[in-house]
Amino acid sequence: MLEKLFKFKQNGTTLTRDTVAGLTTFMVMSYIIFVNPVILGFVGIKDLESKGLPFAAVLTSTCLVAGVMTLIMGLYTNRAYALAPGMGLNAVVAFSLVAAGGLTMKGAMGIILMEGIVITILVLTGFREAIFKAIPLQLKKAIAIGIGFFILFIGLVDGGLVVAGSGTPVTLGDWVGVPVGVTIFGLVVTIVMLARKWKGAILLGIVFSTVFATILNYAYDKKSFAPGTAVIPHKAFAAPDFSLVGKFDFSSFTKLGIAATILWVFSIMLSDFFDTMGTLIGVGGQAGYLDKNGDLPQVVRPLLVDSLAAAAGGAASSSSATTYIESGAGVGVGGRTGWVGVIIAVLFFAAMPFSPIAAIVPANATAPALIIVGFLMMRTLTEGEGKAEHEETGEHKAFSGIDFSDIAFGLPAVLIMTIMPLSYSITNGIGAGFIAYAIIRIAQGKARDVSWMMYVASLGFVIYFAFPLIRHVFNLA
Repeated sequence: MLEKLFKFKQNGTTLTRDTVAGLTTFMVMSYIIFVNPVILGFVGIKDLESKGLPFAAVLTSTCLVAGVMTLIMGLYTNRAYALAPGMGLNAVVAFSLVAAGGLTMKGAMGIILMEGIVITILVLTGFREAIFKAIPLQLKKAIAIGIGFFILFIGLVDGGLVVAGSGTPVTLGDWVGVPVGVTIFGLVVTIVMLARKWKGAILLGIVFSTVFATILNYAYDKKSFAPGTAVIPHKAFAAPDFSLVGKFDFSSFTKLGIAATILWVFSIMLSDFFDTMGTLIGVGGQAGYLDKNGDLPQVVRPLLVDSLAAAAGGAASSSSATTYIESGAGVGVGGRTGWVGVIIAVLFFAAMPFSPIAAIVPANATAPALIIVGFLMMRTLTEGEGKAEHEETGEHKAFSGIDFSDIAFGLPAVLIMTIMPLSYSITNGIGAGFIAYAIIRIAQGKARDVSWMMYVASLGFVIYFAFPLIRHVFNLA
């Protein structure tokens, strides 16, 4: 029955492999279960009862939205994509809309719900799919590689190997202490297992690192990691709290005004729009989902689920949910079908009552997995001859996936691949690349070679980047 539904053989995988892949992806992205409640429960946030959002309730909503939408993604698309409330967007809700903008949490979640509805309409009308297909192949490859760099950079930062510098934006950490020792241990162990071609090397690396972290944590009086992490939990069960489900309103129209509300919806929608597009391309390329033009067959299905997830996040007060780049972790160990999503969903549902157990894995234990997954996603750079056709001559050269000798593709590709990790935003990288591509094509006298959809997207990004200036000039909240 499962073979008929998920087509494991046809997708070059097995039930066991996809089960391991689901477990791997969940462990890598499970941090959101605990980080999201911390961000949305920030002490500067006040709801209608003048209290910070309760940790347990946000945790329940986070797991609920992630579990339901990932399950739908797996069953409806048969692809190994996972969804959960997005990092970055939750910070916008907490610090920009509520703490700075003066909205209640209900009002902020109303904006997220509206954003999800708008982006769903764009999918149903075919607009979102049209933009996806309008992106030139080489820029799609740059997006995939950029996401690889981004994931690797997240791993380096989460693992403490790279930190903010005093005289430079970033620098190497001092590599002293138990947490960074766990990262180094996990990275070395995972590399060795990969070199020896062990099956499930990434997952085993997380498990071994967690065990190592727990041992060291007890050796140092349980002071090396955050409370509840890398320790044997005192209790295994905590009752779920569904009190935040349905707690939203549209008070932003009266509090911020119609113009400011529309501008916020547009800004968040654009970020959500292209974050997902980048993830579908990056993880899809690694999984072999993309066709020769870099397009994702039946792309409307994952786009629709992702759009509905944004609305669901607002309705359940978990912030906008989106497709996770950490999906690449499961794909990296061979996951290919929607069964991966089923496993992830089951684990998110299980995390609601068993959150103390899910909290055991520290970020330093999953950081090596992100570093390795980032590396695996960069294989687009080694694609062989004929993968990129020279724009001027039409000759097939031995490009490394992208023709960096052609400024129209080379410069936008570099901007995409560097701005993504350095600004911690998929959207920022894609936006800079799109704008540069449009400008270069116009300057070359080849404006007609660019799809009008790319011009629409580029104009949207100009507004997106000018958003702070627009708010300042027009005195919008």
